[in-house]
Amino acid sequence: MQTYCVRRFTVAVTAFGSLLATLSGCGGGESRPADPDGAQGPRGPVVAALPATDPTRLPGVGDRLQRRIPADSGQVLVVYGESEDSADSTVVLYMKEGPEWRPVARWAGHNGRNGWTMDHHSGDDRSPVGVFGLSDAGGVLDDPGSRLPYDQDAYAYAPTIAGEAYEHVFDYVIAIDYNRWPGTPPHDPRRPMGDDRGGGIWLHLDHGDGTSACVSVPKEAMRFLLRTLDPDRHPVMVMGDKRELRA
Repeated sequence: MQTYCVRRFTVAVTAFGSLLATLSGCGGGESRPADPDGAQGPRGPVVAALPATDPTRLPGVGDRLQRRIPADSGQVLVVYGESEDSADSTVVLYMKEGPEWRPVARWAGHNGRNGWTMDHHSGDDRSPVGVFGLSDAGGVLDDPGSRLPYDQDAYAYAPTIAGEAYEHVFDYVIAIDYNRWPGTPPHDPRRPMGDDRGGGIWLHLDHGDGTSACVSVPKEAMRFLLRTLDPDRHPVMVMGDKRELRA
């Protein structure tokens, strides 16, 4: 996937200003920074060219979810699901500069293998739509320099599905604060809303396909996010299929 490191906010608005009202499916490849002079490597997921939007609002996110973003949040990771029943998504990190949101990086990723839901329950293989905190991290591997509290435990984060494709999915994880207690390790089993509502929903390494309910991105993206997401900026994730995000 392509990671875009933007030097000037004006360039960012032009390139991403009305991002993602329509997105194509996910592609393959390795994250790579943009050339400082503007030249770029292989293209990532295609973004439709649309009129510029208000830079004080997150592109493609309607009033319902926009209002749920905490006022003190300075970092938002938006997961733009391809459609309600699709496992393909595009993940964009935005940072706030004054009143305006600046797109910093973008990756192709995956969500629940059955798509998205507004009423997630254990075993439905759909990712929950909503706004959730990003407060705790961990993984099999040693801390790569995470700003979030990091819990390294090879046993607790051992893959739950056998197979080579899943061997490294939990090398790094970031807990998505759905039905969990923020401030605890991602593997904490407690579920405030009850076990039936699911839990253990993480941002983790991509294995090339849909997940049980988590969101997955390339390893380079996970390392970048762990080193970038700052508790002092109260990072959150806004996630859902494009139609629900725009509502």
